[in-house]
Amino acid sequence: MSVEVIAIGGYEEVGKNMSAVKVGDDVVIFDMGIHLDRVHIHEDTDIARMHSLDLIERGVIPDDTLMKDVDGKVRAIVFTHGHLDHIGAVAKLAHRYQAPIIATPYTIALIERTIKAERKFNVLNTLQVLNAGEKCQISPGITLEFIQSTHSIPQSVIAALHTPEGIIVYALDFKFDDHQKISPPPDYHRLRELGRKGVLAMIVETTRANEKQEVKTHSEKVARIVLEDIMKNPLEERNGMIVTTFSSHMERIQAISDIASQSDRQMLLLGRSMERYCGLAEAMGILKLPENASIYGSPKAVNRALARAEAKREDYLLITTGHQGEPDALLPRIANAKTQFRIKRGDNVVISAPVIPNPMNVANRNLMERRLASSGARIYTNAHVSGHAGREDHRDFIRMLNPMHIIPAHGDLSMLSAYAEIAEEEGYKLGNDIHILRNGQAQVFNGGIR
Repeated sequence: MSVEVIAIGGYEEVGKNMSAVKVGDDVVIFDMGIHLDRVHIHEDTDIARMHSLDLIERGVIPDDTLMKDVDGKVRAIVFTHGHLDHIGAVAKLAHRYQAPIIATPYTIALIERTIKAERKFNVLNTLQVLNAGEKCQISPGITLEFIQSTHSIPQSVIAALHTPEGIIVYALDFKFDDHQKISPPPDYHRLRELGRKGVLAMIVETTRANEKQEVKTHSEKVARIVLEDIMKNPLEERNGMIVTTFSSHMERIQAISDIASQSDRQMLLLGRSMERYCGLAEAMGILKLPENASIYGSPKAVNRALARAEAKREDYLLITTGHQGEPDALLPRIANAKTQFRIKRGDNVVISAPVIPNPMNVANRNLMERRLASSGARIYTNAHVSGHAGREDHRDFIRMLNPMHIIPAHGDLSMLSAYAEIAEEEGYKLGNDIHILRNGQAQVFNGGIR
């Protein structure tokens, strides 16, 4: 029995992730993500009214039309976490497959909201919860297992597909963090067990593979310490204070909340994506906010909250969207004096997110920071650690799993090639057991474990 890995999206770009694994006549799909760079959109953007074919043509979502030529039955659609570059296209594509959607509870809740907001397609797929450490039977010969992992969103997992020909591991995205407050440490023991049992192939992210520094990614504990050092004194001042970070980064928002709760300031979490991710996480008991914290998503509610903060800025901490400088997001609008809250000299702005490296983001972020500074704000940009594994983490990962084959994913050609270099240093060989695919290509394995 052959095993085929089909690269649908995310093998020529960061994002737009979608892969399929075909074992005999059974197919399992992993991810249905969007590519944010292809349209001027960000965390707050709504694509619910756009048609899938138009989005495919623009390169925003994966071109899954190639699945029509795959001779097999899709048995499951699997998601390992809830970021848009992994789940953002689910409402546009999932209805084409008569298969359950499987994910952890928080990811399922985010997918459910995405489906409910959809205006073009009627998505009737069953939503099935699978927790980290659990397994479910996909077909008589295939079992899906979720392994505890860590990333920059709660309830992230690494997926393992147990097949008669060996295990396929799907690891988009992860980091090795033993000190998160919300998420338990990764299950290193189980990963090593899988390695001993026999991993036929691993499909693995390459997000930091071309960063030449030989590093292990720092823990969120480091970000918490940096944030506390930055925020402690400004929280006691009478100036305004704004923090911006990824709306889905519950570890970071929990850290900001814990630090703010030591002051007398009320927390205002502002922006539609803040309401989407944080409101859901709080309702599910994942995020623990103080009683005086409020979350506002609609433009009217956000404007009213900003007006209160403008009247008495020393009483509030604003946590906003817009860390990339996206023109329509909240912090850039504040920087451009387009809201009722105006930056004044001495106000503090903490940007707890890196610039996502593409020319548009770099330009937008630079412009936003310049406008904030020209209004007299103090800007702190160093309060961040990555949610993705560094090169040394990947060496550890390869050694834990000892896979027969490695398929780099979630990156452009330079990133996939950089991962191939790491793998070659670990004893693998490009074209033999390292396979660089492009969107639309497939790799067939004959199975068998060494």
